Amino acid sequence: MRAERGCCALDASRDGVHVNFPGAVNSLFTTDLAFKRATEKDAMPTYRYIDQEGVVVDQSRQPGLSDADVLKIYRDMVTVSIMDLIMFDAQRQGKISFYMVSAGEEGVCVGSSSALNPRDPVFAQYREHGVYIHRGVTLDGFIQQCFSTTNDTGKGRNMPVHYGSKEHHIHTVSSTLATQIPQASGAAYAMKLENMRNPTEEGRVVACYFGEGAASEGDFHAALNIAATRSCPVLFICRNNGYAISTPTLDQYRGDGIASRGVGYGIDTVRVDGNDIFAMREVTKQARALALRDGGRPVLIEAMSYRVSHHSTSDDSFAYRAKVEVEDWKRRDNPITRLRKWMENEGLWNEEKEKELRSELRADILRSYRKAEKEKKPALAGVMTDVYEALTEEQREQMGRLKGLIERYPAEYDLSDMDGGVETLDEALRQ
Repeated sequence: MRAERGCCALDASRDGVHVNFPGAVNSLFTTDLAFKRATEKDAMPTYRYIDQEGVVVDQSRQPGLSDADVLKIYRDMVTVSIMDLIMFDAQRQGKISFYMVSAGEEGVCVGSSSALNPRDPVFAQYREHGVYIHRGVTLDGFIQQCFSTTNDTGKGRNMPVHYGSKEHHIHTVSSTLATQIPQASGAAYAMKLENMRNPTEEGRVVACYFGEGAASEGDFHAALNIAATRSCPVLFICRNNGYAISTPTLDQYRGDGIASRGVGYGIDTVRVDGNDIFAMREVTKQARALALRDGGRPVLIEAMSYRVSHHSTSDDSFAYRAKVEVEDWKRRDNPITRLRKWMENEGLWNEEKEKELRSELRADILRSYRKAEKEKKPALAGVMTDVYEALTEEQREQMGRLKGLIERYPAEYDLSDMDGGVETLDEALRQ
């Protein structure tokens, strides 16, 4: 028997077996004094579909995807992989200021995205390139943002890899770690109300991505508790890649990964092999259906993977982990290789097709790269516009002083690559 919401009184059963304390309504009485702690036997299993050789583990079950769907998933993962290599080198050459690659985690993002409704709002962290690609964000959209050109939808105001797309229902990435998680809970509550108002339409859920390092932030715990208590239709998708920048998981927590925290908050939770594209897709598909059941509920997915890359271009991961460890993972298992093996086993793929695909994609990415290199940077006035509906008196004063400084020291401020040059300040001041 569950206690009524808001109950504060002690509700003892007649035989004294248990008491419905408001804080733990199903706890039984015991005379054994014992402190509970999870053991290795209590570890949550990891769901998988195909093994490292691309062989279906349970032959009675098949992926249920068309050849076209599988080929798109594979193409999207390879696209991300090649783009990452090119953009990483671009940063090293000084073409862009910063970059983060997603090597080893392509399967988590593309696999989960393939099971979402394209209208489901997404809150990303910064390694979810596969979600954007699968939803249809163009190569130009990615690379123009990294180069901060006039074609960047964010108007050059954010760091590289801080993508966003209103068209594709993806909220813009924030540098501050884990802030997107409580935002996702709030958005999911809005989706809950919207789904209730439109019962004849297909319901929407929110998908929120983050790494296991972000799960150490207070925002993670607040977000899960809010989502659980308010029954919000949100998928918390954790990429557990083994490292939070330089901190290995052994130094991050002692519990059973991140999955155990979902259980602790009363949230339906599953752990999945993030390198298994079919398992990732199936888990997300079922989690989405579960999140929409009975008016809405949160679901936590812990996707196990390995971060092959450095944390970012500002990081040298070989300072805290052995290079042989990384090379072993690259050789032994990664989502692209695993799916390719499955495709080859099914007669869908071969070495010739692989070479053709990689050549085609590399050419497409370099075409967008060269195009972005030639574009101008956004207008200088943009550093102050769009903060308020109209420029404030203080902003006008600051803009005027900026213009005077640039005109006084023209050799120190080369605006030749900026759209409109210093004249955009005059235009903004006249409005």
